[in-house]
Amino acid sequence: MSVFGSSHFGLPRLKPLSAKRTQIVSVLDIGSTKVVCMIGRLTPRAESQILPNRTHSIEIIGLGHHKSRGMKNGVIADLDAVESVVRLAVDAAERMAGLTIDSLIVNISAGRLQSDIYTATIDLGGQEVDQADLKRVLAAAAQRSQRQDRMILHSLPTGYSLDGERGIRDPLAMFGDVLGVDIHMLTAERAALRNLELCVNRAHLSVEGLVATPYASGLATLVDDEVELGCAAIDLGGGTTTISVFAEGRLVHADAVSLGGHHITTDLARGLSTRIEDAERLKVVHGSAMPNGADEREMVSVPPIGEDERDQPTHVPRALLSRIVRARVEETLELIRDRIQRSGFSPIVGKRVVLTGGGSQLTGLADAARRVLARNVRIGRPLGVSGLPAAAKGPAFSAAVGLMIYPQVADQETHAAQGGLIASLAGNNSRIARVGQWLKESF
Repeated sequence: MSVFGSSHFGLPRLKPLSAKRTQIVSVLDIGSTKVVCMIGRLTPRAESQILPNRTHSIEIIGLGHHKSRGMKNGVIADLDAVESVVRLAVDAAERMAGLTIDSLIVNISAGRLQSDIYTATIDLGGQEVDQADLKRVLAAAAQRSQRQDRMILHSLPTGYSLDGERGIRDPLAMFGDVLGVDIHMLTAERAALRNLELCVNRAHLSVEGLVATPYASGLATLVDDEVELGCAAIDLGGGTTTISVFAEGRLVHADAVSLGGHHITTDLARGLSTRIEDAERLKVVHGSAMPNGADEREMVSVPPIGEDERDQPTHVPRALLSRIVRARVEETLELIRDRIQRSGFSPIVGKRVVLTGGGSQLTGLADAARRVLARNVRIGRPLGVSGLPAAAKGPAFSAAVGLMIYPQVADQETHAAQGGLIASLAGNNSRIARVGQWLKESF
């Protein structure tokens, strides 16, 4: 199924998971550092007290990952290069699983992700709330969010109100005069989604669902209490850092900044005059986000940038290397702190922050985050998944595992927005547009 519905019009709705049958789910995490394809077997299971919304146990049966090419800050810069890496990752996962896949759930970090809360109310006339009323109020809220240049990735009701009383989770069968809803719409620029789908299609695969990277990372790393009480998950990727805020069991806010681990590497390459791959190794082996007294005395060997064998490596104090790393880390964390503050969700996040993504493995990063964000910080690894090799159990694979979890929570979303979306994409003359119009009028 195409991401833009049949003939490219309208986001797909994931088929609900069966509560009785085992299913195979395949996902693709296209990042600036690596591309990961996972194939998992989802088996229905009893409800868990620890991990929220997990209706199925997940066993990874196929895994392929490859160094990313053609991506810059989460955006596709070279279609051919990204397509070839996608093929390699998918091929490796298929070989390991011993099966062929034709569609995938894919993540998106680019497209200037934007979170907005829309509110709508409808008149009930003193009657009890039924399913048709819920559809009507959700459609009214979705209608207010329509924009030509953007597409809705996720639409999650964050709470209902009845006659002005807020904080109602499920108003079905309750009586009242006025029903209201607050709905969280997470949107992305249409062009970014089209390019992503085009890239996957060129590898002879189709996109079954699109998930915002911050949502996926939060699903993989947060435990029940964090999701209920309020918590921010910060995914430090290679080209982008994404933020998601969860509260009362739902995603309530998401954001992304175009800074990541790769920016630290390029700073080191420039500052120490060495090649990108050597700078990456120096960052991983010697880099630290926190100052250390021994850094001034310890010397680090920096390989030369040229090909000339007579060029000798230079030796610099480790403190210089750490200063370069620290400057960029602090800039990124301060930007995240300001974004959380500006979003208005700072009180909901409270003192709880989970860091994940490949960048979170940098030495001293959790301590630096505690200092800059002034919050409790833990490093989040993907939870509750079996069959992952040791190398893929780290924070770098959180987004991919989150995509595996997503089908279990997809039914929390409202798809009332799709009617207007299909119509706006297709132009007003086509059959698709007329279907969209009918959907709009019927619900």
